[in-house]
Amino acid sequence: MELKRVVVTGLGAITPLGNTTNELWENLKNGVSGSDLITRFDTEKFKTKFACEVKGYNVEDHFDRKESRKLDLYAQYALVATDEAIRDASLDPSAVDPDKAGVIWSSGIGGLNTFLDEIAGFVKGDFTPRFSPFFIPKMISDIASGHISIKYNFRGPNFSTVSACASSTNAIIDGLNYIRLGKADLFIVGGSEAAINEAGLGGFNAMQALSTNNENYKTASRPFDRTRDGFVMGEGGGALVLEEYEHAVRRGATIYCELAGGGMSADAYHLTAPHPEGRGAAKVMQNAIEDANLKPEDVDYINVHGTATPLGDIAEVKGIKTVFGEHSYKLNISATKSMAGHLLGAAGAVEAIASILAVKHGIVPPTINFEHEDPDLDNKMNFTFNKAQEREVNVALSNTFGFGGHNSSVIFKKLK
Repeated sequence: MELKRVVVTGLGAITPLGNTTNELWENLKNGVSGSDLITRFDTEKFKTKFACEVKGYNVEDHFDRKESRKLDLYAQYALVATDEAIRDASLDPSAVDPDKAGVIWSSGIGGLNTFLDEIAGFVKGDFTPRFSPFFIPKMISDIASGHISIKYNFRGPNFSTVSACASSTNAIIDGLNYIRLGKADLFIVGGSEAAINEAGLGGFNAMQALSTNNENYKTASRPFDRTRDGFVMGEGGGALVLEEYEHAVRRGATIYCELAGGGMSADAYHLTAPHPEGRGAAKVMQNAIEDANLKPEDVDYINVHGTATPLGDIAEVKGIKTVFGEHSYKLNISATKSMAGHLLGAAGAVEAIASILAVKHGIVPPTINFEHEDPDLDNKMNFTFNKAQEREVNVALSNTFGFGGHNSSVIFKKLK
């Protein structure tokens, strides 16, 4: 059967670099760091004392008190980002077929704040079982997609994807495939995460996954730098409106770009470490390129997973060289986690937005905080260090890799 074309018509974001898509993009272009000392709780006993928190967020600006009591912070971020994306798409939810409009929303962890608060209350109350009736529906990682569908009366496919840090890229791929196959006209896809709390910080510290560069917290997220020592945790959410091309044209939508393809693979190697030769990374990029009916040399820009972990950055670069060969030196590569931090299950959606805007504006956002060359990396490759670069971006590829060996990549291209 002939697959339908899928386009992006709306974007929404709430991130450590700004609480709208425009704020996010301006700060990405300008190489702004979203990292700062944690304000949510006392970090005295923790190895890491900084993160990329969302700034200037006031729940009362978005939800009344009764509604906010039912929403974990991750679900609040989901609804805020989705609201912006729908407005950006000039979409009237009542004017679409509700049975052909769906929601696929992701979170790697879900309502960790709710879980932490409820268990802490249980312990402090001498283990008396006085749990909130909202405990479970606030905590579960699929509830954000439910809230979105209820708010907008979207009655098509509705579920959550969970694949650690690849989660929201998987949501984008699932939305792509449902529309391609004619199962839906429109999808809200994306992801949100709110895990900057004692449990999140302590858990990642125990894994030795986080940077502990407390003296240089503003520049601690330093992908591809020899002194990198782990990722900086972020939070927030990103939403995309995906539409079948003809559906978007009929309603006169402004189209950002085409969502051309997506790929998935598994490392099948280790719980948290990547395959040392980048085997899974190479395979997922190959799968995405083939799915988009493109060739490696068609790709202009890769928004890499680029978490600034000692092993992960090397493995991803090896995967890129396996797939792209000599074209590796003609690509622009950048790691926007150097600015926004690692948004975990929301990373794929926010980095997809960065990739889409790179296509739209012909600007590649930088990899900031680079100072020291790593002899284990190929420094002849263009990592777009420290300053954005202008170039025509016809095709952008965005990578996300998750604990458990989950790999996902998506490809955006100019509409022709």
